[in-house]
Amino acid sequence: MTEETRLNWSPTAKRLKFTAQYDPSIPEDQRFQQATPWGEFEMQVDNPAALAQLELGKSYYFDITPADVATQEGANPTQG
Repeated sequence: MTEETRLNWSPTAKRLKFTAQYDPSIPEDQRFQQATPWGEFEMQVDNPAALAQLELGKSYYFDITPADVATQEGANPTQG
């Protein structure tokens, strides 16, 4: 996590920013750098328990997994 910003409208909410990190000694990082040389992810969190698990300056993996669309009658497939 490269940035942590407090938000004025909430005493507990923060905006968190993550950027892709590169360590040339790690083979996985070498593969990532070839395919995706730059990346950034930003989110707003208003959950103190979740925020306690994230530390400024620490590296994290992000897994992008497709969300299953509900098949119930009346479900909106554009929401997920």
